[in-house]
Amino acid sequence: MEVHGELGNIKRPLLEQLQALYELSVPASQLSTHELNRRMLDITEALGREVAVYINRQGRISVVSVGDAGTVDLPEFKARSEHRLSGTRCVHTHPSGDTVLSDPDLSSLRHMRFDVMAAIGRDGKEIVGSMGFFSGELQPDGMPEVQCFGPASEAVLHSVNMVRLITVINKKLGRHAMKETRITEERAILAGIESGGSWSAKASMEELARLAETAGAIVLGQITQRKERPDTAFFLGRGKVEEIGMAVQNMEANLLILDDEITPSQQNNLEQGLGIKVIDRTALILDIFAQRARSREGKLQVELAQLKYRLPRLGGQGLVLSRLGGGIGTRGPGETKLEVDRRRIHSRIHDIEEQMESMRQRRKLHRSRRRESRIPMAALVGYTNAGKSTLLNALTGSEVYVEDQLFATLDPTTRHLFLPQKQEILLTDTVGFIQKLPHMLVTAFRATLEDVQEADFLLHVVDCSNAEAERQIASVIEVLKELDAEAKPTLYVFNKADCLEDEKRKEQLLRDRDGIFISARDGRNLDGLKKRLEEFFLDRQVCMTLLVPFHEGRMVTALHHLNAIRSTEYTEQGTLLEVCLPNSKKDAFMKYRIKEQG
Repeated sequence: MEVHGELGNIKRPLLEQLQALYELSVPASQLSTHELNRRMLDITEALGREVAVYINRQGRISVVSVGDAGTVDLPEFKARSEHRLSGTRCVHTHPSGDTVLSDPDLSSLRHMRFDVMAAIGRDGKEIVGSMGFFSGELQPDGMPEVQCFGPASEAVLHSVNMVRLITVINKKLGRHAMKETRITEERAILAGIESGGSWSAKASMEELARLAETAGAIVLGQITQRKERPDTAFFLGRGKVEEIGMAVQNMEANLLILDDEITPSQQNNLEQGLGIKVIDRTALILDIFAQRARSREGKLQVELAQLKYRLPRLGGQGLVLSRLGGGIGTRGPGETKLEVDRRRIHSRIHDIEEQMESMRQRRKLHRSRRRESRIPMAALVGYTNAGKSTLLNALTGSEVYVEDQLFATLDPTTRHLFLPQKQEILLTDTVGFIQKLPHMLVTAFRATLEDVQEADFLLHVVDCSNAEAERQIASVIEVLKELDAEAKPTLYVFNKADCLEDEKRKEQLLRDRDGIFISARDGRNLDGLKKRLEEFFLDRQVCMTLLVPFHEGRMVTALHHLNAIRSTEYTEQGTLLEVCLPNSKKDAFMKYRIKEQG
């Protein structure tokens, strides 16, 4: 029988003594036996290392393992059920003689769901020990409660009826399982590195927590590490990964979320080492976008970004890839499953890109018609959760979905807005930006974000109450640069002014910026914003009175196409029109202009 663990420098006689432990058996109703305890402690004293045995419900020893002076490696056991005990008890030695169960012992008990975790040692000549087990009750946070017993003599420990204890615990756990929904939830630990970037690690991790909560995960804790550059194998340092592994067991986490994009090999190494799912910020944002997409185009754009993200990660998803025989549906004999998956993804990417190109052509046609109508257009841009959708609703009276969440709305929305002097413009709400926005998302959503490129004017909405407002502005400008839209005329709209009363802070935000403070929620200064919009578009137009003879009715038709007519009156000399024309179109109509008197 094989001995597991740290076998280096163990001499053959001691190795044979370890293998001989497999020959012993334990009564099913008893924790251990004096003979087994004695042999394990003799080997521990000779090696100076922990020795552990794993005993099944029939009393047979299934695994013998050796560790170092402080810990022993745990073999993997196939759990019978998430709601039941594993069917295995662990008895191990403590070389120090102190048998109080350590934090790693209790962590292993929770993670492996052992029937019992016991530690034994010698107090002089007497063998003593402690044991830990689930009480069958749940703590307020939903985790199973652990009860410890000891230190006590081995006679007292052996008097505990294991069969009865395990039966009672399983019954209690089973009753809780009937009501428990927590198992289906994603319980996440967040991790990141502090490398001295523009964003502080604290602010970035707080945003990551909000993203995780938006995606539906329960955030159990955050772990950061100061590191100049990510570790090539694990992203985080190996010691930090061990710390996370302990936290995973203690908190019963089933998901690790990293604050930066990681490579496929780093993801695979972390998943293999921690035994839980590992994702990065990019995958998290993609998941939120997948939940938020409502239109067909939005769903296709998200799928395209997800496929491009997953494609390089296929190699880490199957350690053993079976060969497929030739025939229908395969490219040729001997093609691996990996190659088939890659080919299918490439094919799907091609299909989506063709569909999106068709949609792009339709949008191009709509935009050309809109340009012909000469209705000016403004676009709302800004950091996610800055209040763009709330502002759109407040200005236009629409009912776009609004929620205090990151990326609450994803699909762009365009509404008509009538300004005080009855000028009509189009106002478009775009998807929110975020720091470390995945480049593939910018690429996939470029078609949607063409509205930003086509807009005559940008309203850069900023949450002025956010301490990271300056960094959020910088993140938005970076994305606008990718869209070649950073040079467009822009008005900074500092929203949520009802939450900011610090005048010095306002002065700092306005420094070198053309901006206005408003509150979309309570309507503060919205009239001022409309006036600023009107001033901008009026500056780009010329308003005048025209008298067009009836026989030149084609000119009136042209003015209608330009959406330039503000009022119409029919006189004996012709059609009297009040118009507002783009400066570039005025020359064609100047001969009909009537100079105002006075």
